[in-house]
Amino acid sequence: MITFTQSIILGAIQGFTELFPISSLGHSVILPQIFGWNVDQHANYFLIFLVATHLATSLVLLGFFFKDWVFVVKGLFRSLKLRRIDEKDTYAKLGWLIIVSSIPVGILGLLFEDKLKNLFASPRIAAAFLVLNGLLLFGAEFLRRRSTNEIDASITSPEEPSDAASDAVIAKLSWSQSVKVGFAQCLALIPGFSRTGATIGGGLFVGLNHGNAARFSFLLATPIIFAASVLKLPELLSAGNTGALMPILVGCVAAAVTAFLSVRFLTKYFESKKLTPFAWYCVFAGVIASVVLIFR
Repeated sequence: MITFTQSIILGAIQGFTELFPISSLGHSVILPQIFGWNVDQHANYFLIFLVATHLATSLVLLGFFFKDWVFVVKGLFRSLKLRRIDEKDTYAKLGWLIIVSSIPVGILGLLFEDKLKNLFASPRIAAAFLVLNGLLLFGAEFLRRRSTNEIDASITSPEEPSDAASDAVIAKLSWSQSVKVGFAQCLALIPGFSRTGATIGGGLFVGLNHGNAARFSFLLATPIIFAASVLKLPELLSAGNTGALMPILVGCVAAAVTAFLSVRFLTKYFESKKLTPFAWYCVFAGVIASVVLIFR
C-alpha cells in the first residue's frame, strides 16, 4: 500500500502536474520507480489513488471557476428553453463548446480504458511519451508563430483581460474548431502526454492566444476529470481497498492545495508567457527518466 509520506508527495505532484502542461499521469507512473518505492502500480488501489487525487483537482477547478460555471449552466438552460443556440449568448455557446470538445475524449476513454490501464503501469513508455509531449509543446508554439488566424485580436490585446472578455473570445470558436481542440485533448489518455498541454496547443492552433487557450483548457478539464473520477469513486468503498483510504484522503488534500496554487499561477502566467519552458522541461525530464529506468 501507499504510505502517508508517499501519498503526500504523489498527491502534491498530481495537483501540480495536472494543470501544468507536463503530464500528471506520466509523473505519477514514473516517479515511484525513480524513487525506488515498493508501490505496486499494477494494483487496483494505485489506480484508485490516481482517480481520487484527480477528483480533488477537479473540485478545486470547479471552485476556482465557479462564477463561470454558474453562467455556463444558466446559458445551457437558456439554449434548451429556446431550442437553439444564440451566437450572441456567450455562455450558452461556451457551454455547448465545452460539451462538443469533451465528446472525443469521452468516447475514446470508454473504448480503450482497459488498454490504457496497462499503459499507466509502464514507466518507460510514460518517459518516452513525456519527451514527445515536450516536442508537441514546441510544435504548438511553432505553429502559433506562423499562424495568422488569431480570433479577435483586438479583444485579446489588453494585458489583463477580464474574465468576461476572455469567455467572449473563446465563445467565438466554431464547432469544427472546438472538435479539433477535443481531439487534441485525447492525447492526454496516454501517460506522458499532458491534457493541459494538448488542449492549450489545440487552442493555439485554432486561433486563441495563450491566456484564452489556457482558460479554455481549464474549463474543459473540470467536467472531464470530474466525470471520469466519479465513475471510479465507488471502488473506494469496495472490499480490499479500505486499508488505503486514509493515505488516499491525505493525498487528495495535498493534490487540492497544489492544484489551487497551480491554477492561480498559470492563469496569470499565460497572459504573457509561452509553453516553451515546459517543453524544455518535458524533453529533459523524459530523457533523464528513460536513462535512469534503463539502468535500474
